[in-house]
Amino acid sequence: MTIFGETQRILIVDDTPENICILVEILKNQYDVSVAINGEKALKIAAMDPPIDLILLDIMMPEMDGYEVFARLKANPKTANIPVIFVTALSAYENEAKGLEMGAVDYITKPFNTALVRARVKNHLELKNYRDKLEEMVQEKTKELMITRDVAIETLGSLAEYRNLETGNHIKRTMYYVRLLAQRLKEHPKFKDCLTHEKIENLWKSAPLHDIGKVGVPDRILLKPGDLTPEELAEMRKHTVYGWNALTESTSKLGPDSFLKTAQEMAYTHHEKWDGTGYPQGLKGAEIPVSGRLMAVADVYDALISKRVYKPAFLHEQAVEIIKDRSGSAFDPDIVEAFLEIEDDFRRIALEFSDDITVEE
Repeated sequence: MTIFGETQRILIVDDTPENICILVEILKNQYDVSVAINGEKALKIAAMDPPIDLILLDIMMPEMDGYEVFARLKANPKTANIPVIFVTALSAYENEAKGLEMGAVDYITKPFNTALVRARVKNHLELKNYRDKLEEMVQEKTKELMITRDVAIETLGSLAEYRNLETGNHIKRTMYYVRLLAQRLKEHPKFKDCLTHEKIENLWKSAPLHDIGKVGVPDRILLKPGDLTPEELAEMRKHTVYGWNALTESTSKLGPDSFLKTAQEMAYTHHEKWDGTGYPQGLKGAEIPVSGRLMAVADVYDALISKRVYKPAFLHEQAVEIIKDRSGSAFDPDIVEAFLEIEDDFRRIALEFSDDITVEE
């Protein structure tokens, strides 16, 4: 039998040659049939490519019985989803129940009924095909949703940058900077528990929203080319609070482990300083979430090398020295150390997503 132009593969596992011959004869005209006479060989064949679509597994075998083979199949991610039909001469209900409780899809008992074997094999292969197709559709839809989500996030983040006469490339650069720093620190004893693969992806996705609160700052302050008055500076600093508030409702709906929670945290704390002199809360040291500490370095580096209405662009080397000098005061020393180890990668990202920023002497 073929599906999407390919003949489906069946693996027969039995230590009795007569049983194998009978099952092969029943199924060989419709399927690509492989055989194994013991558990070890069955496990090797099942893990090979092209993948097996269905396994007929005898229970009563020497050395490794069918139950153990089944357990080891399920423990291997490559074979865990292969449907298994137990083949046995046993007829006690408790044996059937044990196999089904373990996750087998069905039982076939000896002596074999040709029509029954073909029907059950056909039915379970059709179910597998349906499941595989459904899973593929779910993956495609999930991919589409993820792309839509990412575009929406980047677009929202860019709103604040465009109001500030900056381009969306600031968004891209800070995304890459944060991910670079997080990947560099993921094995560090102080960070390995909080910088898992999933959390690094959350940081990556959240970074575009770090300045979303700027949409709440008046243009007369946001676009002012000169120095801000103390009152204007206080209003500008409120963008961290505006960002927190803007993301609060959405975060509550998605839960505490969502990327939006990370975005909210980052928006609120990326202007906090290691020595406690930052804003809006004056957090100090490890009180500052890791997301805020990472974005602090990324954001300041990019601000330094970029031209703004209130300042010219700094050279890469100048920006590096400024960040280095502020280690332990503005920035987490461990994050600065990681930054210094990969500063060339920062320069590369700055050039790749350049807005005519100055990174070379």
